[in-house]
Amino acid sequence: GCTIQDNVLIGMGSNILDDCIVASHSIIAAVEVVNNNTRVEAGSIYAGVPATTVKDISEALSSGAINMIADNYVTYSGWFKT
Repeated sequence: GCTIQDNVLIGMGSNILDDCIVASHSIIAAVEVVNNNTRVEAGSIYAGVPATTVKDISEALSSGAINMIADNYVTYSGWFKT
């Protein structure tokens, strides 16, 4: 298993492998692979296969940005419900 802390957004289709730690206020892009034993730093955006840091987000924006993106996911999912 892995550890995923609070206020984390994991994009659809992403795989978080064993012994990973995903720190608070971070984002894993969609359809990514986070390899075994990876430590995702707080306030960072990870993307790629294997996923690596592509950008750091400021602490002031991290909570608001993650909440906004998560709310959008919920809104968009409602468009496709049957």
